Amino acid sequence: MIDQELISRCIREESKAQYELYKALYSLMMSVCSRYERNKQDAVAKMNEGFLKVLTHLKERKENVPFELWVRRIMINTVIDKHRQDKSRKTAEVLTDTIEDAGEESVNEYLREMEAEEFDRMMKQLPDMSGRVFNLFAIDGYSHQEIAEMLNMSEGTSRWHVAQARKTLQENILNAAKKNMMHAQ
Repeated sequence: MIDQELISRCIREESKAQYELYKALYSLMMSVCSRYERNKQDAVAKMNEGFLKVLTHLKERKENVPFELWVRRIMINTVIDKHRQDKSRKTAEVLTDTIEDAGEESVNEYLREMEAEEFDRMMKQLPDMSGRVFNLFAIDGYSHQEIAEMLNMSEGTSRWHVAQARKTLQENILNAAKKNMMHAQ
């Protein structure tokens, strides 16, 4: 929890306080940015850009909003804003893989044992847009309407991206569970 004194020192633009705040918020900011960016270098760039926005807008922050929640929202908006800027340069990605049937029991067993890093790796394999929309919906709790407004798309497109991301994640988990079963035998 960030204390008000540190925030006040940052508002007074004390560089030592700003560095303390950066260190205190690093893991929160990095966790948000890492979910939306495929590589660490891009995540760090977005995090630093977002932190600059935090410092710039500290005076405007409403004190009734929890500080960490406010920072989290800025980080998400920073990533989304950057995506909007890059959107014209990116092409649409289409997923065409099909899911195979497998024993539900083996998949559930694998899910119980699966490491967070493995799931993170699978999330990073999602197409950029599907990964962003899935993160916003399933992890950050935004509605399809909010996502549609943020990313300038229809609610139906937002739903499609979530469905495609779920399908791809299910396939990846299923394939990993099958490999795990083969190695166990």
